[in-house]
Amino acid sequence: MIVRAPGQARSPVSARPSGWPVLRTPKWMLAAIPHHPSTAERAADLRGMVHDLNVDIESCAGGINDSMTALRAIQSGTSHDVTTAVSIATTAAANCSPANSMPMDDLVQYQAPESLASFHAQTVVNDLVTWGFPLAQRVQADVAALVTAKTPAAVAAGTAQLHRDQRALDAERATIDQLINAASTSLSAHVSPPALPG
Repeated sequence: MIVRAPGQARSPVSARPSGWPVLRTPKWMLAAIPHHPSTAERAADLRGMVHDLNVDIESCAGGINDSMTALRAIQSGTSHDVTTAVSIATTAAANCSPANSMPMDDLVQYQAPESLASFHAQTVVNDLVTWGFPLAQRVQADVAALVTAKTPAAVAAGTAQLHRDQRALDAERATIDQLINAASTSLSAHVSPPALPG
């Protein structure tokens, strides 16, 4: 029996059981051992990741090749169709924008497998996003500006800007290649980095 002082409020907590069962953690969950993937599983994860990255970056990377081909055709005189060259470069730039390209949007949201965390796999993904947006996009904008340049000074300035942006693109690609090659070598995965033009 509970004794209360005069004027003391009654306790809102009942001493009786509520009738609801008490949830307990199943014993099998307590005994669960975290799974550590094997080297073969990690190699398969790396191959799958690189495949996914290739699919997501493909239209952006292809646009660099198309833009540079159009630029070379204008510069060599084999083509005088500046309007088409500009259209190729601007379409290619749009393909590198997550706002305009579903594959690039997928790439931005891609989560690298946890089994590859020690190889900085998410850094590879982030670097690949940066390679496409804004670096590849800048190169394509440079191409559009260069094919429409009218004066020798504008051509010289446009060429210098294109070379600077290509160097940044190549440096980012080298970082991506280094990380993927290191993981591939360590895991004997025999996987090549995404084919990224410069």
